Amino acid sequence: MKALRFSSLGSLESLKLEDMPTPVAQTGEVLVEIKAAGLNPSDLRNVLGSFPYTTLPRTPGRDFAGVVVSGPQNMIGLEVWGTGNELGFTRDGSHAEYLSVDAAGVSPKPKSLSFGEAASCGVPYVTAWLAMERTSVVAGTNILVIGAAGSVGSAAVRLARLRGANVVGAVRREEQAKQLVSIDVQPILLNDGGGLSELAHNFFRDGPDVIFDTTGFWLSPSVGALAKYGRVAVIAAPKDGMVDVPVRMLYRRGGSIVGVDSMLHDSRSCAAMLTRIGRFFDDSLLPPPSGFEARPLIDALKAYRDLERGSSAKVVFV
Repeated sequence: MKALRFSSLGSLESLKLEDMPTPVAQTGEVLVEIKAAGLNPSDLRNVLGSFPYTTLPRTPGRDFAGVVVSGPQNMIGLEVWGTGNELGFTRDGSHAEYLSVDAAGVSPKPKSLSFGEAASCGVPYVTAWLAMERTSVVAGTNILVIGAAGSVGSAAVRLARLRGANVVGAVRREEQAKQLVSIDVQPILLNDGGGLSELAHNFFRDGPDVIFDTTGFWLSPSVGALAKYGRVAVIAAPKDGMVDVPVRMLYRRGGSIVGVDSMLHDSRSCAAMLTRIGRFFDDSLLPPPSGFEARPLIDALKAYRDLERGSSAKVVFV
């Protein structure tokens, strides 16, 4: 089979498309023929050496959708999707033609989604789902999603609306604001001259109950924008990992900062979340994901390099 492989960390020079033996599903595992696999920033950071627990040599890739071709008899032929913190890190991942994974680490693919659509969901939707759970987003919650045009941000907007929350999306570009308007979400343009608190209070009189910062750059101003007992969810940080936080303002508002990391969840845990999310797609309560770019696996090296150069395009290998 064809598979991306890297045997050293720190540079994309080590990443190559190679011919590898097709893996064999062990007891308790399934072998999945990969039909589509998502590319996430964490896949790039993995090759570049950001995760010290990665074992080498390794095939990267966390998100996948495909067909079970070997394993328990009752699962053969099942269309599945999945993701997990072990894939691409401590066991070979999805950027290959076949993947062996824990049989409990796959979930039935929503029938309403194509393989490409399903593969684009893994990390973004699991991360957004965790953020909604950890910050207690329910009907009537006022939530501001910063970076609402990104893959995680757009998933968060959809999941928050599904829960009955009042959603505002913050973006940087006019065309992104127009995209939000097209799905009946009020936009905030972050470059229009106002501070975050002022802009947020234009929509929420007392401030947002929840701010989900998907960018890693708005934690400090988010604290100043929160309503009483508000929560800020963060999934990223500046390169050095350090942020100045107005702590006095935080505790005087009874506020909370919530870290959300999908890398805390293995394929079994993620499969349980994806099973719940998948039902919403099949019940037409969530629209199919869009805006991803499908590329053949043979172009994977270029896609990784584009991501390293700052491309924001969501790529799915097919």
